[in-house]
Amino acid sequence: MDILQKIIAHKKTEVAAAMEAVTSAQLEQSPLFGRPTVSLKKRLQSPSELPHIIAEFKKQSPSKGVINAHAQPAEVARGYQEAGAAAISVLTDVSFFGGSNADLQAARAAVEIPILRKDFTVSDYQIVEAKALGADLILLIAAALTPAEIRQFTRTAHGLGLEVLLEVHSEEELERSFFPEIDMVGVNNRNLKTFEVSLEVSKRLSRLIPSGVPSVSESGISSLSEVIELQQFGFQGFLMGENFMKTANPALALADFLREDAH
Repeated sequence: MDILQKIIAHKKTEVAAAMEAVTSAQLEQSPLFGRPTVSLKKRLQSPSELPHIIAEFKKQSPSKGVINAHAQPAEVARGYQEAGAAAISVLTDVSFFGGSNADLQAARAAVEIPILRKDFTVSDYQIVEAKALGADLILLIAAALTPAEIRQFTRTAHGLGLEVLLEVHSEEELERSFFPEIDMVGVNNRNLKTFEVSLEVSKRLSRLIPSGVPSVSESGISSLSEVIELQQFGFQGFLMGENFMKTANPALALADFLREDAH
């Protein structure tokens, strides 16, 4: 069993327990459930002097272990927004990434920009939960879902006003999983089965992403020159976390990264 399969198996057990503790109907009573969402898709499609960085709040990962155990989500999110992030990604997976729903709620209270709930979606329940937590969009990982599940979860998300970022890692995943209702396509440069990282994955898949669909390159980006190169391949968004989170001040690291762009 590879790490992704292990995570998904654990996630299904976790979600079953969550559904017993708090029902979907109860989630719908949450104060943030009625909040109008902010579109990342529109933001990615709008011209900007700065590259559209989706800055991630991530404390740990299965491949790197602990990255930043002491960072506070509200403080980092606010700093990211002030530094010029287009959006914020918050890991809410507890067991493998050290995140929590509380991290997303804290980030939401601190910022106005779009927030991606970064988790392993295996149930409609998690999408209702994402809306209740204050997320604006969810992640659907092609490697973990069937095309039928991706369609169903996209319909559920859209019904709640949430956008969908479909994450793919191969030509086969993109061809099998994409359909016109998908809002954005993310290409993960990290193989979730081996954890090897290569920006060539984004470059290779860029030609297969339908025109007009905003594309996001995820993982393994560490320099502005890489962002500029990926822009030449049509990418409009860049999901970066580790590069900033491994420093003592993630927001300052993002500000420095974007200032590099200004010179």
